[in-house]
This record gives sequence, C-alpha cells and structure tokens, in this order.
Amino acid sequence: MERLTPRVQILWGVVAVLLAAVLAGVLAGVTFWFEWRFPTAAIGAFLLLAVLLLGHAHLRFRLWRYELQDDALFLHRGVFTRVRTVVPYVRVQHVDTQRNPFERALGLSRVVVYTAGSRGADVRIPGLKPDRAESLQERLRALAGEHEADDGV
Repeated sequence: MERLTPRVQILWGVVAVLLAAVLAGVLAGVTFWFEWRFPTAAIGAFLLLAVLLLGHAHLRFRLWRYELQDDALFLHRGVFTRVRTVVPYVRVQHVDTQRNPFERALGLSRVVVYTAGSRGADVRIPGLKPDRAESLQERLRALAGEHEADDGV
C-alpha cells in the first residue's frame, strides 16, 4: 500500500495549530466576557489543544494508505475510527486533481474520485506530489474505462 507524501504533515500541522488558536481565542473571549480574567487558561488551552491536534495530524499521516488493486481502489484511514473504503472501478464516474493555495505552496495535490452512489459519492486522496496525482488520475481513468465493459447494467 502506498503512503502519502510526508509534506502533508506540515499542512495538517498548520491547520491543527490554527484550529487550536481559534478555540483558545474563543475560550479567551468567554473568560473576558464573564470577567473571569484567566489569560493563563487560554494560553494553557492553546498549548494543550495544539499538542493534541498535532498528535492527531501525525497519527493521521501514519495511518493513511491507498492502493490500486486489480478491480478496485482501496483506502485505509482514520485515527479514532478506522475506515476501509473499496471503490470498484466500475463505479468511478470521473477523477479530478485539486490544489488549493496552501497545497500549491507545499508542492502537494489531491485526487478526488467521484463515484456512482448515494452516500459519500466522492473519495479524496490527499497529500500527493502533483506528478503522482496526475499519474494516479490517468491510471484510475484507464482502469475505469477497462472495467466499464464489465458493468452488467
């Protein structure tokens, strides 16, 4: 099974620190509003949340894996809830590559696989190098085309 590019940890780590800052800011606002005046509580909450969320980001990276199998795309991910997803190639509708500004700054890309289905009709593979994302997109397109004839519908 393939792993994600380690650079995705930087992106997820920055998001974790920003989320910790926002939550600590809310806590600071609440303590200020009620005139409790515990600035150390907000600082402590920020540090605790930052450490927890950074740990979560690291575990998330270590557990994220994907593989192109003979008849399906297989994904394994999740820190608290482990999710194993199998996307049969006959269900693939189309495949995109996407890069937001943060991903472009870090040289990352992601692949989004849209499937025929009612629940969670898309699957994302984050943290790929752009050339790997494009080759994965082309390979998934080719595999979907090969398996389209197998579809009995």
